[in-house]
Amino acid sequence: MQTISIGELQKNVGILTRLTEALTIVDKRRNRKVAVVYPVEEKVPQEDVVSQLGGKYNHLAKHDGKSFREIKEEAMDRAMREKYGFTD
Repeated sequence: MQTISIGELQKNVGILTRLTEALTIVDKRRNRKVAVVYPVEEKVPQEDVVSQLGGKYNHLAKHDGKSFREIKEEAMDRAMREKYGFTD
């Protein structure tokens, strides 16, 4: 477990983004612990984040040579058809 002061944390907040082990924050003036910070365990692998955000339009990820604009228009068209009840 690493120990840093409040002043060090204020100077370099990036310490929290690169946290790999528990960190104790101390107040050096009062000589006592203020907090213990633990790293977040990511439960979702990075690959699954895209599929979760994509929802029912994941099939568009396989673009087969289409441009981004064409893929976006196709997704919007499908969404509007579903929203307003049109069928193909």
